[in-house]
Amino acid sequence: MNIIERGRTTLILESEGIKNLSLKIDKEFERAVQTLLDVKGRVITSGVGKSGFIARKAAATFASTGTPSFYVDPNECNHGDFGMITKDDYLILYSNAGESREIIELVNWLCRQNIKYIAITNNKESTLAKYADITLLIYVKEEACPLKLAPTTSTTVSLALSDAIATALMEVRGFKAEDFAIYHPGGSLGRQLSEVKKLMHKDNLPLINTNTTLHDCLLKIIEHKLGIAIVINDNGILEGCIVDGDLKRILIKQSSISDILVKDIMNKNPKTIYQNTLIGEALHIMEGKITNLIVVEDTEKGKIPIGVLHIHDILKTKAF
Repeated sequence: MNIIERGRTTLILESEGIKNLSLKIDKEFERAVQTLLDVKGRVITSGVGKSGFIARKAAATFASTGTPSFYVDPNECNHGDFGMITKDDYLILYSNAGESREIIELVNWLCRQNIKYIAITNNKESTLAKYADITLLIYVKEEACPLKLAPTTSTTVSLALSDAIATALMEVRGFKAEDFAIYHPGGSLGRQLSEVKKLMHKDNLPLINTNTTLHDCLLKIIEHKLGIAIVINDNGILEGCIVDGDLKRILIKQSSISDILVKDIMNKNPKTIYQNTLIGEALHIMEGKITNLIVVEDTEKGKIPIGVLHIHDILKTKAF
């Protein structure tokens, strides 16, 4: 077998392992999710070796998606880390064979303390599965390793199962993008989940009246350098907008814009957003066709413009 074939074989075996597990998801999975949803304390994950890395990642995913969680190293538990676990906590223990010495020592302690756990394992006859409150099998037939020994398919499937649990918890909780933003304030992801009010222009907006001439409208657009003029009525209510592209199209057809009024050619249904709209959603609304969005506030009389969000403001944040 050559290198390319080996790579493909590994990917096929691991993807087949995930597909096989997806067909076996049943009521026990549902019970596990509901149990974790009702936990009063934290969801604590643990495992040794490669399973330990999966447990760490699972805890990080749970914690970032609304389920308070952390990882404990079973090797450290006998040296004081048992103190990290309380009666209100619930554990998820990872072990392919379900007989790792360190995990069994942890199981013995949990049983003495009457603290329940979910077993994620490939061996339903294991000690780990025997004492578990809930057992979720991964049903892996063979590892992708050429020797069929190194944890490969089993760890991949365990990781996928953890993600399935985390996303199911998100679904049941009604976890929204706004909630996600709370746990991801940094990096490009955090910037995508920031609100429009943090970027929008809100002072000295390019406001004009419906009876403004296009000539004066052009001066307003040039003055504010946003490529847009926001058209309002005498009560400050949004009526429409003019963008520099509109003016260019008019100039192609006519030599003078002094006698044309804004209300005659303005866009009467401009795209609008609110100041608590997420940056990612705002960019989606622009769809690569719009460079400005008018930020509005609803009133009984209509929408009042309170800001402008320009595509360049978003791009400067390097959120995308």
